[in-house]
Amino acid sequence: MSGTSETAKYLVTGGAGYVGGTVAAHLLAAGHRVTVLDDLSTGFREGVPAGAEFVEGRIQEAGKVLDSSYTGVLHFAACSQVGESVADPEKYWRNNVGGTMELLRSMREAGVRTLVFSSTAAVYGEPDVTPITEDAPTAPGNPYGATKLAVDHMLTGECAAHGLAAVSLRYFNVAGAHPGGILGERHDPESHLIPIILQVALGRRESIAVYGTDYPTPDGTCVRDYIHVDDLAEAHLLALTAATAGEHLICNLGNGNGFSVREVIDTARRVTGHAIPAVPAARRPGDPAVLVASADHARHRLGWRPSRPDLAGIIGDAWEFARRADTRP
Repeated sequence: MSGTSETAKYLVTGGAGYVGGTVAAHLLAAGHRVTVLDDLSTGFREGVPAGAEFVEGRIQEAGKVLDSSYTGVLHFAACSQVGESVADPEKYWRNNVGGTMELLRSMREAGVRTLVFSSTAAVYGEPDVTPITEDAPTAPGNPYGATKLAVDHMLTGECAAHGLAAVSLRYFNVAGAHPGGILGERHDPESHLIPIILQVALGRRESIAVYGTDYPTPDGTCVRDYIHVDDLAEAHLLALTAATAGEHLICNLGNGNGFSVREVIDTARRVTGHAIPAVPAARRPGDPAVLVASADHARHRLGWRPSRPDLAGIIGDAWEFARRADTRP
């Protein structure tokens, strides 16, 4: 088994992004050495935490970085916009799947045999049952989810054939920010609900669109499971400990509680003190009514329990980051 109890050296691909940068910060805080590999196509140089070595490059270039001094790889580098994946699927297959194939080859050549992979609940598509467990049918509804599922299949084969120790973590809705408002969520274009709501509070948007008000949920709006990015990061460190040669472990990461779009907006109004106008809009194709995780497997196999499940706290940390980011030149 691989672990984080002693000082180790890790490569974090996509470590200039929201989740990758936060995980890199947690690794550094645990006393490990970290190298971030990121091409900055969607990440930000200032998102790389202080103390990490930074190498600008694509995951296809990991072979230039990896050597036998590395204990493992945490792999976040991927194209991740659902709409873009529908418009340009080739980009997603080339980068997410082809890039990971090159990363695995580089790991084999360097003798690095532990990998934690950033997967997604999008592999499940529109589930029939909630909460969603890891044995739920996988039926991704877009190329983004399909490429993540393809990598999961790839890792299963790599573990069996070459003894890789791999853990795939399937995230639900990641939100919040690292304490201090330094590392937080920002995308261009922004597509996630909480950052968009906070843009309204900052006056950068006039209103938030509520896509669908007639779903079979208590208030008619979609219900999602939100997890604090720091809780997510802790799961990655535990996954390094749980990774076992020849096994591909797959775990959902979520709080197991669902909040509707209206509940998120109302909570953001209380946290920010702003009115945040909401405008009803038509449903978006492919939006499931409810997506809530069962994280029992992560609790059992990783020993993971979210410590920050409170929605107001999650939004509060995101708000602190959003205000800081908004005042930057």
